[in-house]
Amino acid sequence: MKIEMKSVRKLRVHWPIAPETFSRLATGDVEAFTDETGIAALLQALSDSPDLGDFGNYRHVFESGLGFEGFTCAEGANPTLGQVGQRTISPTFVCTTYFDAALDDAAVERFLQHIVEIHPWEVPVIELAGPISVSSTALPAVLECEAAS
Repeated sequence: MKIEMKSVRKLRVHWPIAPETFSRLATGDVEAFTDETGIAALLQALSDSPDLGDFGNYRHVFESGLGFEGFTCAEGANPTLGQVGQRTISPTFVCTTYFDAALDDAAVERFLQHIVEIHPWEVPVIELAGPISVSSTALPAVLECEAAS
């Protein structure tokens, strides 16, 4: 099977979650995606942005992982979790999606700003990389030619 490669940028967002949600997701309980308010809000924001997660015949594509964020809040911080001067470890949901590398900066800024507005951290961890190449929908003509041979 042949696939098409597409030039994209990668967007990765780290989102704090409750220990119970972490455990549920780790055991494969997909209902936790909708039960955890923060994850549900993040996934809705991704769905509301048609440019995110476009893989041809598949829309709103994302990958996720579980992990931990560690940090120590410095003087002047207003932490959602933890205290100034104290090391804090937070269970974390990591969501990765992609968008066309040619998307204009204003559109990118709009969805990044929306994520910042709904994120519970004072300073959210948001990674923006690229351009990179990812697989996309195979071209129908290529598939038809192969099927005929």
